[in-house]
Amino acid sequence: MDKSVQQFKAEFFKALAHPMRIRILEVLSQQDRNVNELQSILGSEGSAVSQQLAVLRSKNLVNTVKEGTTVVYSLRDPLIRDLLAVARQIFDNHLVESITLLEDIRNQN
Repeated sequence: MDKSVQQFKAEFFKALAHPMRIRILEVLSQQDRNVNELQSILGSEGSAVSQQLAVLRSKNLVNTVKEGTTVVYSLRDPLIRDLLAVARQIFDNHLVESITLLEDIRNQN
């Protein structure tokens, strides 16, 4: 595989390596939002949300559009929504496996 593609993937996944950034992307996968809306939904203060949005912007994961004095954020690529859904499915699969293992252990005792 081309090293530039591997580098892109590494940088892409680094951008996803923070729970708040993932949550921001999940929220934006539902609807475009401004900073105030994101702060309210996330229950976090503005500086933390703004800092994570800056990372997402620098990695080209979100777009911004200025509407008057408000900046509205959106997903740059709709496939991010699919990636998050696949990650959720992987999590669910691991959870099911863990539950099954615990049930097996419980039944052996």
